[in-house]
Amino acid sequence: MNNSNYSPKLSNEDLIPAKQNWTWYNIFSFWMSDVHSMGGYLVAASLFALGLASWQVFVALIVGIVIVQIAANLVAKPSQVAGVPYAVIARQSFGVFGANIPALIRGIIAVAWYGIQTWLASNALMLILLKFFPSLSPLTESSFAGLSAIGWICFGIMWFLQALVFWKGMSTIKVFIDWAGPLVYVVMLALAGWLVMQVGWSNISFNLGSKTLSVSEQVMQILVAIALVVSYFSGPLLNFGDFSRYGKSMQHVKKGNFWGLPFNFIFFSLITVVTVSGTYSLFGKMVTDPLETVVMIDNTFAVVLGLFTVLTATIGINIVANFVSAGFDFSNIFPQKLSFRTGGMIAAIGSVLITPWNLFNSPELIHYTLDVLAAFIGPLFGILIADFYFLKKQKVIVEDLFNEQKEGAYWYKGGFNPKAIAALAPAVVIGLVFTLVPALQHLAPFNWFIGAFLGATFYYFLARVPVLTAQEPTLTDLQPK
Repeated sequence: MNNSNYSPKLSNEDLIPAKQNWTWYNIFSFWMSDVHSMGGYLVAASLFALGLASWQVFVALIVGIVIVQIAANLVAKPSQVAGVPYAVIARQSFGVFGANIPALIRGIIAVAWYGIQTWLASNALMLILLKFFPSLSPLTESSFAGLSAIGWICFGIMWFLQALVFWKGMSTIKVFIDWAGPLVYVVMLALAGWLVMQVGWSNISFNLGSKTLSVSEQVMQILVAIALVVSYFSGPLLNFGDFSRYGKSMQHVKKGNFWGLPFNFIFFSLITVVTVSGTYSLFGKMVTDPLETVVMIDNTFAVVLGLFTVLTATIGINIVANFVSAGFDFSNIFPQKLSFRTGGMIAAIGSVLITPWNLFNSPELIHYTLDVLAAFIGPLFGILIADFYFLKKQKVIVEDLFNEQKEGAYWYKGGFNPKAIAALAPAVVIGLVFTLVPALQHLAPFNWFIGAFLGATFYYFLARVPVLTAQEPTLTDLQPK
């Protein structure tokens, strides 16, 4: 493999094949950083509050997370084989320049959620500062762009801490996620243990819901719960190639996926429901915010430790789900001018400009955002799978991922594959229709599944028939044998 043959318009040191030195534990830690977050805590607690019996919730949990595990293994292989991030492997299907379309979509989504996660963490920091330093309360009275002065200070602190970890590069990120996930577990286990000691195991319930559902409603809620699990992981799932590219082998990646997904998520969910149930027995109300639970203990050390844990978990998920992917995505658009670090910093700056606190102030908008996210990510996942497994037969010509010449295997006229775009557009539009049309919104929770199926189906039937032109060689002639 001769790196000198790579087109400078398509490559830089961050996009070319990486050194593959991550073991299964590093992959396991990646998923721990993703699961052990405010979002993961809320999702797990919400599943047990759907009105289902505990065994039904566990069925939904297991089915949903196994689907995620299988999908993660599928997404991982092309990037692990080639050693490149998702934005580069997408050149197989979208063309060497057309891959900027999915990269830009992912980048914009990452900017929005990076900002929201940063604001959530900064809000927690602000509440703690006000608790210990009441003299800061005057800073809450003035505001700029919808955020108070102390809100800006806390947001800036969180913004800087995350940027600092990211700026150190992937080696530092690897170290950070290796200890961040286990650290959160230690604190979560301690919190759950303390609550059980206070209320007794007999007062812990695995059914947090108060609704009585019919059989048909139970079936629908189980399906919704499965879809919710998959949708929650849909972002980092598509991004997973950005990390599996560093895996020593697919065996290491699959082992890390097993321990990081089914085992880890179900265990974390158990801790979550024990904690939430314990708060109901102890405080008389169900507390779904772990930091609020810690504050109610009224112990300074516990509050500080809880805050540190929440901030660590938020930094972890923001890096693995948003910062890294945005770095590769924006770098892929202008490899000569934008490095991985620069791309990530663009996302960080963009996260301030969108004023995420204003987005979060509208719960309806956040609900739509989740469904819109799935409407875009599902088809992109489907196209990747259909192209790599069914059309390319799991083969990658790595050099041609960086080849802008017409003889390259992934060259299409203008550098864009119109068939991938033609498959993506209607699949996304259908998902958006489900989200925005009130009569169809009951289908929106299943956007990822529907989008993945439609994207894969549309692309397979469009791309398997080559179009003969006088100017371009046939796609069939260029397929790896």
